[in-house]
Amino acid sequence: MTALKDIQLLVECESPTEDLSACNQVVNLAVEIANKVLKVPAKCIIENGRPVFWWGSKQPKIILLCHLDTVWPKGSFLPIWQVNGDTASGPGVFDMKAGFIQALYSLIEIDNAEDKVALIATTDEETGSSTSKELINRISKESDAVLVFEASLDGKVKTGRKGTAMYQITVTGRASHAGLEPEKGINATTELAKLVMQIAGLENLEFGTTAVPTVMQSGTTTNTVPALAKLDIDVRSFSTVELNRVDKAIRSLTSQVAKVEVTGGINRPPLEITSTKELYEKIEKVAKNSGLPEIGSASVGGASDGNLAAAAGAKVLDGLGAVGNGAHAPNESIKISSIEPRIKLTAAFINELLK
Repeated sequence: MTALKDIQLLVECESPTEDLSACNQVVNLAVEIANKVLKVPAKCIIENGRPVFWWGSKQPKIILLCHLDTVWPKGSFLPIWQVNGDTASGPGVFDMKAGFIQALYSLIEIDNAEDKVALIATTDEETGSSTSKELINRISKESDAVLVFEASLDGKVKTGRKGTAMYQITVTGRASHAGLEPEKGINATTELAKLVMQIAGLENLEFGTTAVPTVMQSGTTTNTVPALAKLDIDVRSFSTVELNRVDKAIRSLTSQVAKVEVTGGINRPPLEITSTKELYEKIEKVAKNSGLPEIGSASVGGASDGNLAAAAGAKVLDGLGAVGNGAHAPNESIKISSIEPRIKLTAAFINELLK
C-alpha cells in the first residue's frame, strides 16, 4: 500500500517540536511526498520562524488542517517503525502523521481541488501552536470548513474538545537556616502548598473543568528554608465561562507573607458542538451514501488546532485522521486496514463540501 509506505517515511523522519532542524526536514519530506502524489506542487512556507507545509489555494474555502511535529524526542520510541499484522507503530504515527497522509491521498481524485482547498500542516501544535496561531486564525476566518486530521477516537470524529489554560505560579519567600533560625525565613514551599489545595478545589465536574497542579519545584538544600517555589498548572474545560472563572481565581491567589506571581493563561478556547454540528451531520450522510458504517462522534479532553479554528468563527470537524490508539504513549499505533476507508470517506466528504 503506497499510503502506508509514505506514512512510514514520515514516521521515520522523527520530528519533535523543539527540534527546529528536524521539523524543517519533515516538512521538506512531506513536500516531496505530496509532489509525487499530486499534480499541483506543494511548498514549505515560514511562519514566525517555523516551517509550515502548504498545498493548494492561497485563500482556501476548505482547509485540511494537520501538524507534523510530535512529542517524542529522537530515539525515545523504539523501534521507530514496526508492522505487526494489522498494526503499525512508531512515534507520531497516530498523532498525527497517518492523518496527514490520509488527507493528502484524499485529494488525488478531486478535480481542481487546488482552487478552493488547502492542505496545511504546522510544526508547533504539540506545544500550543504559539507561532502558527495567527495563521490558523487568519485562514479560518475566511473558510467554509476546517477539517482537522487529528487522530479519531476508535474511528469516531471529535465534535467537542476542552479548552486549555496553562499557568506557572512562583512563590518567593526568604531563606534562612532550617535548624538555627527557621523563624527568620519565609518558607516558599509551605506557602505554595497552601495554594495547591485552593487550585485543586477549582474543578467543576459538571462542565468537565479540571485544575491540576502538575510540576512542583522548591528548595535548595535540606537545611535551608526554601526561598523559592514554582508550580505548573494544567486547566481544562468544555466551557469558556468556566475557563474565565478559573483564570480569574488563579490570578487572585495570594500569600500573607510571601510574594506570589502568576504567568500564563488561556491557551486554546473550547471546541464547542455549535461549531461542529453542521459538518458532523453532513459527514454521516456522506458515509451512509458511500456504503460506509455510521461514523459516530465524541467529545474529548485534549485540545487541538480545531479549537483555534472554531474560535475564529469557522465550521470545524475534528478527529478525521487515523484509527488506532496510544497518542503520546509507548503503544502509539494505527490500524492499517482503516487507512483506505478513511481516505475514501474524506474524499467523498470534500467532494460534497465542494458542491
